[in-house]
Amino acid sequence: MPHRVNALPRPFFFFIFLLFLCGLAHGRFFFGNQSPPHDVAVISDGVYVGPHNSTAPHLALKLLNGSLSGEADGACEETYGFLPCTSSVLGNLFLILVYGYLMYLAATYLSNGSELLLEILGPGIVGGLFLPILGSLPDAILILVSGLSGSTETAQSQVSVGMGLLAGSTVLILTLIWGSCVVVGKCDIQNSFAIDNKDTKGFSLTGSGVSTDIWTSYAARIMVISVIPFIIVQLPQLLNSNLGKDIAVLVSLIVSVALFISYCLYQVFQPWIQRRRIAYAKHKHVISGILQHLKKQALGKLLRDDGEPNEEIIKKLFHVMDQDGDGSISYSELRAMIVGIRFDEIQLDRDDAVGKVMEEFDTSHDSRIDFQEFLDGISKWIHEAKRLGDDSSNNDPHTMKFLFDFHSRTKQEHDLLGAGGQSDEIIEGVENPKWTTFKAVLMLLVGTLIAAAFADPLIDVVDNFSSATSIPTFFISFVALPLATSCEAVSAIMFASRKKIRTASLTFSQLYGSATMNNVLCLSVFLALVYFRGLEWDFSAEVLVILIVCIVMGVFSSFRTVFPLWTSSIAFLLYPFSVALIYVLDYVYGWS
Repeated sequence: MPHRVNALPRPFFFFIFLLFLCGLAHGRFFFGNQSPPHDVAVISDGVYVGPHNSTAPHLALKLLNGSLSGEADGACEETYGFLPCTSSVLGNLFLILVYGYLMYLAATYLSNGSELLLEILGPGIVGGLFLPILGSLPDAILILVSGLSGSTETAQSQVSVGMGLLAGSTVLILTLIWGSCVVVGKCDIQNSFAIDNKDTKGFSLTGSGVSTDIWTSYAARIMVISVIPFIIVQLPQLLNSNLGKDIAVLVSLIVSVALFISYCLYQVFQPWIQRRRIAYAKHKHVISGILQHLKKQALGKLLRDDGEPNEEIIKKLFHVMDQDGDGSISYSELRAMIVGIRFDEIQLDRDDAVGKVMEEFDTSHDSRIDFQEFLDGISKWIHEAKRLGDDSSNNDPHTMKFLFDFHSRTKQEHDLLGAGGQSDEIIEGVENPKWTTFKAVLMLLVGTLIAAAFADPLIDVVDNFSSATSIPTFFISFVALPLATSCEAVSAIMFASRKKIRTASLTFSQLYGSATMNNVLCLSVFLALVYFRGLEWDFSAEVLVILIVCIVMGVFSSFRTVFPLWTSSIAFLLYPFSVALIYVLDYVYGWS
């Protein structure tokens, strides 16, 4: 996860002060033997420069109510009236780096502040609402600013920056960052699992890679669903019709907002869903452990020759468990049996396990298990184990290989759910929660203010750089801006380098979640701008790239939990493919 920022760095304040000073004076063209404009009253040394004193290289001051004549050629407009601007290539490149760093700083503050809130409030509301929203806030602000600038014509020309950022951020996350996480997080793959912190096979394309839990594959499927608004808004273009474009934008906006709300609610309730699934997986593992134990006690005679439960043997096992001989098994007797079974593979709450078994067997609800209830319960378990254990390879009831298969599958399901013990990423407690809360809120506030303050200057600089270099603004925003606003890049790679299934699962879930938020939150902002400002939707090539990358990576990740090293090549190749595809479609075939 990203490192925490405890205090605002001093260079940051110095840099803001320097930017402010830069806007107070401007270098202007010297007019030589020509008469100065009427609005130039003084020059730097107080000496009038006229036709007879044309060689003094002085710096003229600009009055507040006018501009020097001749500035129209190569002129630029200062954002907020004081931030520096330039029409040169190197100058704009420098300002892109400066403002890009500030946007990255804003994204970092938002990420760190939300992490501190997560420590205090837990994963439900914070993880489901604040983290996804705050993680996409810099992108959303940049998109919003790009469509609010000036007149409708100006907004239409600058809105391509917002679309470039939206497409570039999604593509970057799912290609270069995704592939890098596989490379740095690789471990040895054995029995379809990556072994934590074991990396001895080097760069083996098939023997080295990462494993994730089943929830990560669910996150990938949600990401695929989140592209539905892109398909809806493109329907008029697909049908080659100009009619209904506004309706398509409105419907897509409604669907996008609905998906955003649904995704947030899912994230809020996901911890509860996970606990239920994990508890059920542990219960099935308890079932397999008890059946294995009874098989040993019965000396392999738990089934008759026809494969059905052996009632006589089960009755003998019942009497062994009925220690007081009253014809029923009590809670304490059942607990004594379960305590004697070793469940080394999982962390098990034995009291909870006893309670669940008692609840399942005790159909009469008298807190005791008679023989018929015991027989029915064991028979039900055996049939379930045969169904899930795949006994087709060995039908010999004496070997009962299906019990071993059932045990292996329950253990695998337990691991896929991420139900292992608590890791070093879980924080035990928070010292001084009031100060931590104040610091978190301050970071969120500072991050939001920085993003809001420097979004407009960054958009203007990108537009100026595009004018100076003749490079389309879309490609500048597609390549450069996602690096500035996506703090997931460094944090995800650093987190994946811990080489554990749990950290890999959290890393890739974060990447899929970020792409999902781009597809619902950022797209909602973009569609709202297009609809309410009456802008033209003409981004067919960009939408196609987003669809291709999200669907390819989403479907690819939805049906597997192991990613060998060779899978990173798919992600890496998709990035240059995306850039080339947009160029060909837009600037060769003229789609947009």
